[in-house]
Amino acid sequence: MGASRFANRMERKRIKGPHLVLVIGLAFAIVTALSGVAATVFQQHDESPTTREVFGGIPSSLKIAFYVMAPILLVYGAVLFSQRVKNWTRGKPDDRRTTPKNVKRRLGDFRAGVYMQTLLRDPAAGIMHSLIYFSFVVLLAVTTILEINHQIPESWKFLNGNVYMAYSFIGDLAGLCLFIGVMWAIVRRYIQRPYRIRIKTKPEHAVILGVFLAIAVTGFGTEAWRIAETGMPAFEKWSFVGWPIAKLIENNSHLAGGHQVWWILHILSFFAFLVILPITMLRHMFTSPLNMYLKDRERPKGAMKPMPNLLETELESFGVSTIEDFTWKQLLDLDACTMCGRCTSVCPAHATGKPLDPREIVLKSGEVMAATGTPQVSPPLGVVAEITVSANSLFERVTPEEVWACTSCKACDEICPVNIEILDKILDMRRYLSLMESNFPTELGNAYRSMENSGNPWGMSQADRGDWAEKFEGIEILDGSSPLEAEYLYWVGCAGSFDDKNKKVTQAMAQLLQRSGISFSILGPSELCTGDPARRSGNEYIFQMLAMQNIETLNGMGVKKIITQCPHCFNTLANEYPQMGGNYEVVHHSQFLEFLIDSGKLDLSNAKLEERVVYHDSCYLGRHNDVYMAPRNVIGSLGGIEIVEASRNGTKGMCCGAGGGRMWMEESTGKQVNIERSQELLRTGATKIAVACPFCYIMIDDGVKAQGVEEDEVKVADISMHILEALERSEVDVTITPIV
Repeated sequence: MGASRFANRMERKRIKGPHLVLVIGLAFAIVTALSGVAATVFQQHDESPTTREVFGGIPSSLKIAFYVMAPILLVYGAVLFSQRVKNWTRGKPDDRRTTPKNVKRRLGDFRAGVYMQTLLRDPAAGIMHSLIYFSFVVLLAVTTILEINHQIPESWKFLNGNVYMAYSFIGDLAGLCLFIGVMWAIVRRYIQRPYRIRIKTKPEHAVILGVFLAIAVTGFGTEAWRIAETGMPAFEKWSFVGWPIAKLIENNSHLAGGHQVWWILHILSFFAFLVILPITMLRHMFTSPLNMYLKDRERPKGAMKPMPNLLETELESFGVSTIEDFTWKQLLDLDACTMCGRCTSVCPAHATGKPLDPREIVLKSGEVMAATGTPQVSPPLGVVAEITVSANSLFERVTPEEVWACTSCKACDEICPVNIEILDKILDMRRYLSLMESNFPTELGNAYRSMENSGNPWGMSQADRGDWAEKFEGIEILDGSSPLEAEYLYWVGCAGSFDDKNKKVTQAMAQLLQRSGISFSILGPSELCTGDPARRSGNEYIFQMLAMQNIETLNGMGVKKIITQCPHCFNTLANEYPQMGGNYEVVHHSQFLEFLIDSGKLDLSNAKLEERVVYHDSCYLGRHNDVYMAPRNVIGSLGGIEIVEASRNGTKGMCCGAGGGRMWMEESTGKQVNIERSQELLRTGATKIAVACPFCYIMIDDGVKAQGVEEDEVKVADISMHILEALERSEVDVTITPIV
């Protein structure tokens, strides 16, 4: 008990985030102030002929003003920033501890943030930001080095001779890059005006760019007037920008006064930077790398946050409706956003005219957090008079229509350069709307009732689940009460059991498994929906009901290995059932087919398709589980084919529109997502479209047919169907070949 009390006491005494920020800010302020005192008291000079005098030509009054104002502004920034950190502490716990297991990954994520690796996915924007960011960091280092050299004893001074000339060159290079980067940003934001930037450009962007431009211009101005004032020493030619400017003004009769004016302007520019840093989007210079460092989490990438057993919990509210319902990491997300709009640019709902804009979800949530904090802090992006927040409710700013438009494709999360978890926020809000308000699309209610009463969202009789297997011999249909004796359980899924299109996928896969000599059984009527549609649409109650029954069945049978053709089933079984005690080795059929082909169990040496094939990436297979190459490798194993890619593919692949429960919701606003994607796939000129998801199969096939394209022109089919077709064609060719 004594040890426990001691641990609790230490936990209470542990320094909190806001206090840590204040301590760091105060430390920098004290060091800066002491630096000014030391410079005044000790007055260490460097007698080398090749160096510069710090504060040369600057009156003592101005130096004192600098060393007084700089610490004050550092403390000011720390106070304001600590208030933001205090806002994060309003959130619920989220285990983001650094451990020996994740420290390497975390440091890698942090480096990626600091080095702007994720921004460079978009070369134009990435290079522009890099020019500004790295140049500013170098200039800050240059200033710090100058100050250090200013304080140390004469015998220790190093900023002279060749070192000083290299130092001058690097400083000018960084200043020039900063100037180029800022001008590029101005052109991009106010002349080129890409859509994702144009729609969120605010006055504060002009202020930020103006301050950076002022720092660059006044820096060169100060340097040029200093060089001219000191008589144009030859070694200053290494200041390759400042020197030519100095040549233009070297005969000016007011060099001393001009130097002081430019110095004052430069210092004021830097002070302006310190002032706006904590109250504008510039704060992401600190919050974004921190957010990237904290990317690693306990649950798998494709898993939603677990919830307690709803049959046993005493919680009064479920999901997220207030700022306090978010975790502290989700609140950090709101302050880490760079407002770049990449999430907006890849959102299928936004692209097709739906009310959802992922960036707006982050910004609106941030507005509520800022307005309801104690004290209030600045909102994520500017102040708009028309926007008011009267209560601590996210639905003050976020509408249910936005939340329900999401397909849960995870494109926003995947492209975010600072690893903001946008999808989690949307799904958590869905949980509140569904469980607490019963505020969900009417047609979704039909799917809920079907899952609850029939065990599947299609509303079909469970007795029909195994009907597809009637034409097959040797497929054992288990009743869920007997142990699994086969090596694998083939989890067919609802679509593969009930949808006419996808029954063909199931039958093709079963034939390929039998050809390969794989020992497998199915559950038939004992297999229930995994609960994915319910969970992604916020109905955790139905999800848990279905999941618990399935886990009880699977565990009772001693199931260890599962094959499934549905990425949604794959994701739920592999990533979410472990939250409830269901631990299995789950493999998607694309991965298993790849294994069968590579191991020689499935011989495709004579299998050919003289076709042009494009593969459509499934969101739940790709972005949720990082399986991109297996389906492509399976298709690529066939002879005679030409593989082409859609303009949006891989991590940037376009959703079919069925995920997140959208399969059972009407799409009445804007252009249909599946039409948009189907048109894109057709533009490749492919004669076959390969899919690896039953929802994608339905949506893409319907979308292609909606364009008036018949199956004999472009055939949409699962990868297993294409493989089986190629095998059967090769066997027919062998049969009809005459023997000479």
